[in-house]
Amino acid sequence: MSPRRSYDQYCSAARALDTVGDRWTLLIVRELLAGPRRYTDLHADLPGVSTDVLASRLKDMERDGLTTRRRLPPPGAVYVYELTRRGSELLPVLQALGAWGQAALGERRPTDAVRAHWFALPLLRALEGVGAGEGRGAGEGEGGLVEVRLEEGMFHLQVGAVDGPVHGSGSVYGDGPAPGVPDATLVLGTDTCTAISRGESTVAEAVRDGRVTVSGHGTLAKALREV
Repeated sequence: MSPRRSYDQYCSAARALDTVGDRWTLLIVRELLAGPRRYTDLHADLPGVSTDVLASRLKDMERDGLTTRRRLPPPGAVYVYELTRRGSELLPVLQALGAWGQAALGERRPTDAVRAHWFALPLLRALEGVGAGEGRGAGEGEGGLVEVRLEEGMFHLQVGAVDGPVHGSGSVYGDGPAPGVPDATLVLGTDTCTAISRGESTVAEAVRDGRVTVSGHGTLAKALREV
C-alpha cells in the first residue's frame, strides 16, 4: 500500500483533503451510503474507474478508517465494503457539494452515464425541509422512509438522515423497493427528477403541478400532499 500523500498544512480542510481528495474517493462514499456493496457492484456503478484504481482507493479508505470489509455468511460468502461511522459522516459534505454543483449540472451530455440511484442524494436534500412549519427550521421537516419510482428504476430514501444514517439502518438510501411499508411513495419522471436535482424545481412545486404522484399514509406523505 502506497504511503499517504499529504499537503503538509496545519489546516483542517487540508487534512480532510489528505483523506478524501483523491479522484473517485467521494464517489465511492456516495455508493456506500446505500449500504454494504460488493466490489463488482461498486465497479459497475462507477463507470470509468479502472479495477486497479478502485482496489487502491478501497484499500486507502480502509486504512484511513472510512470503510471496512467483511465476508458475508453462507450462502453469500462474498466480501462487501461498507462505511464506518466516520465515513458516514461525509453525507453532509456530499450534500453540500451537490448543492454547490447544481449550477454546473446543465443538460446531460451524450457521454454522461446515469444510474437511477444517483438521484437519491439530490432528492434527499430536496425533501429534508418538506413539512417544516411552526417550531421547525430549515431542514427540520417530516422524516420517514420514501420509495421513489422512476423510468430507470426504483430506489428508497431515509429522509431525516442529513446528519448520517438513522434508526441503525447503516444507509441513507438503497436500490430497489423500500424494505417494509414506506411512509411515502413518489412516482415521477426522470425529467422532473433532473429539474429538482438542478434546482429548477422544488418537490412542492412538482407535486402541485402534478409532475409527482404521492401515495402513502405517513406524515411525510401527508405533508407532501398539503404543500
